[in-house]
Amino acid sequence: MWKEEDNKLKKTFKFGDFQEAFAFMTRVAFLAESQQHHPNWSNVYNTVEIELTTHDDGNIITDKDRKLAKAIDKILE
Repeated sequence: MWKEEDNKLKKTFKFGDFQEAFAFMTRVAFLAESQQHHPNWSNVYNTVEIELTTHDDGNIITDKDRKLAKAIDKILE
């Protein structure tokens, strides 16, 4: 579940290994580019942490963030 914290939507994703995590990140990268809305994220081995905030609107959570969060979740369905 995404949580709202510090004007960001945040979620941690865990995978079986680094390759699965990196494949997920690749899919998210194409999705984010298509929406012209890019996440702040980090990856350590099998864990990907994503933060979404809208910089153009003063670093707050907007519909752009919620839309991208839903699309990211659908990747794993």
